[in-house]
Amino acid sequence: MKILTVFNHAGGAAKTSTVRDLGYAFAQRGFRVLLVDLDPQANLSTWLGVDAEPSQTVYQTLVENAPLPAPSTVFGLDLIPSTLGLAKAEAQLPGIIGGVTHLRDRLGEWTDRYDLVLIDSPPSLGQLSLSACLAAGALIVPVPTTHKGVGGLPAVHEMVATYRKLNPGLHIAWYVPTQYNANTSHHREVLDVLRERLTPLGSPITYRPAVYPDAHAQGMPVSAYQPGSAADTEIQRAADELEAIIHLGVQA
Repeated sequence: MKILTVFNHAGGAAKTSTVRDLGYAFAQRGFRVLLVDLDPQANLSTWLGVDAEPSQTVYQTLVENAPLPAPSTVFGLDLIPSTLGLAKAEAQLPGIIGGVTHLRDRLGEWTDRYDLVLIDSPPSLGQLSLSACLAAGALIVPVPTTHKGVGGLPAVHEMVATYRKLNPGLHIAWYVPTQYNANTSHHREVLDVLRERLTPLGSPITYRPAVYPDAHAQGMPVSAYQPGSAADTEIQRAADELEAIIHLGVQA
């Protein structure tokens, strides 16, 4: 079982859509996929059409080391959703000895259930993000193709180095350029900078205001909402690239 956390402390980096759309792509390929929504904003849950109850989240796992809740099944994959109530764990975890390792430990009990686990971390550097990174074997870092996106990378790398003290095997498996607009010289220049500085770097995911907001509103992955579209083609290419990097084995 591969556990990957999609991580960037900045908001608007396309973490949530990356988790949703890659998760769906892998599920469609026959892999057993679990998505874990660790963001109290619960966009991943909402964007998959799931309106969760607090008991369905990882809250009790985080604060009491309770077993993971039964996931919801949607679009051929499993989801442990989130609600705003998960924000309470952010304040409670510092007072719980070993609390930030509870998610890692409980996911370890499900090794035989899934091929791939993708965790959507919140846009912060708090206890929930730490829990997400300690549970992962590697990270996916979405990077918007803007100067702000590049400017946030040193903080990402600094925090990964800090988290590695508690999770020695943690590394960035893949960077993926997001919010790309090939018609803008600024975006093209930033993409060139990313290609010079980051490895392995995926192909860019284009900013598509006529596709992604509509898919969000419908509670559907982009590839389910517009199969065969240019957006779907980019997502499938991204899944190909990631699959080659993490060596996700095909199940019999």
